[in-house]
Amino acid sequence: MNTKLISRQALTALLCAMLAGCNVLKPYDQGSLEKSAVFRVGAQADTAGIGRLQYQQMFKDSALQTLIEKALVNNLDLKTAFSKVLVAQADFQQSKQAFFPTLSAGLSVPISAGGAGSDNSANSPHSYQTMLTSSWEADLWGKLKSAKRASLASLLQTEANRRAVRTALIADVATSYYSLLALKAQQNVAEQSVTGWQKTVDVMKELKKADVVTSAAIVQSEASKFAVAATLPDIRLAIFEQENRLNFLVGNSPGPVVASSLDAQQGLQSPSTGLAVTMLANRPDVQAAEYGFRYAFEMSNVARSYFYPSLTIGGAAGLSSLTSFFSAASWISSLTAGLTQPILNRGANRSRLRISEQQQQQAAIVFKSVMLTAAGEVSNAVFAYNTASEKILTRKSQLDNLRKSVDYTQQLVRYGFANYTEVLTAQQSLLTAELNSINDHLQQLSAGVALYRSLGGGAN
Repeated sequence: MNTKLISRQALTALLCAMLAGCNVLKPYDQGSLEKSAVFRVGAQADTAGIGRLQYQQMFKDSALQTLIEKALVNNLDLKTAFSKVLVAQADFQQSKQAFFPTLSAGLSVPISAGGAGSDNSANSPHSYQTMLTSSWEADLWGKLKSAKRASLASLLQTEANRRAVRTALIADVATSYYSLLALKAQQNVAEQSVTGWQKTVDVMKELKKADVVTSAAIVQSEASKFAVAATLPDIRLAIFEQENRLNFLVGNSPGPVVASSLDAQQGLQSPSTGLAVTMLANRPDVQAAEYGFRYAFEMSNVARSYFYPSLTIGGAAGLSSLTSFFSAASWISSLTAGLTQPILNRGANRSRLRISEQQQQQAAIVFKSVMLTAAGEVSNAVFAYNTASEKILTRKSQLDNLRKSVDYTQQLVRYGFANYTEVLTAQQSLLTAELNSINDHLQQLSAGVALYRSLGGGAN
């Protein structure tokens, strides 16, 4: 058949198909996703949203910065996430190759079956063919284009997931670091309390000699001292485990961690978050959810294109030789064009479309769920930060009064104007308030980290 005639027929079929299928694909509409998210607490606009800060700007502690830097290099989960990005990149590159023709080479040698009377001598004629074949599918309905867009969305989703892992890692390291500082602060308070109780025991012994108190005051004081001392092993164990957890996050072997002090840590100047939708858009998990919806949307386009004919153009060229591979050969070539229209395929196309449309609906639901969860996390973090800040101010007044109470009762008991139990009660109340003060500070710092994470901080 004349190759020019085949080419003309293929071009005619291509033009007809393109005119018939202009409205097969649906353009992606980002506005079809419901992006409304309301914070329960006020989230006013600001000029420097927390979520936009680099971790070096958010966390001023040099020891914490060092830990975060090591974690971003060595953390195993982050390395796994980066590897998934590389896989997605390779998949995207592969999707782009679908627009180009395929080319393959082959060598065919017929083999005769042996048997009685068969001639298997070396002089028997044989036929050899060496061929180059190529085929190309015209993207009439945008199936390949939609598949490429879906692959790109998958790549971007994987990259967003990597940034989500990065954000979570920074937050985990900071939270673990602050927990370690709080434990060390608790250890320091407990050790100072043991020393204070020992001083109280010595005072009670002196007052016993002066018949101001009885032996009960001495044994009660010593019992209180030992009660506090008994908490120290548990605190040391918690410190040991927290250091190991930090080392795991940064990719190190178990060991001690260089850290500053809890008192050196400063809270946020203002827990302003910025505009709700604007700031949540900075969250990598929100971005990943939207890319997941876009992937499902494009795959619905791919499924829709299966209802329409496909045009494939192919060609082959090569050499054909008789008797010997090295003998003179003849040149052979062919050009083909095929237009295939699905008629009966056992409902596979309908099922494929129904599945893809439901997956698109599921992706939209996931996106809405992520947005609502994100808004809730921001609200919780802001409220927790404000609550902790309020408690810190109240606790400061409580501590000031309790310290005065301890001093007053110690002076009063010396002169017989107070009972020794008042001294014990005042000291125990002071210890409890000091430990609660540490927890208040930790809650404020942890809430600041949670707010930073909930706004997508460090996601780059």
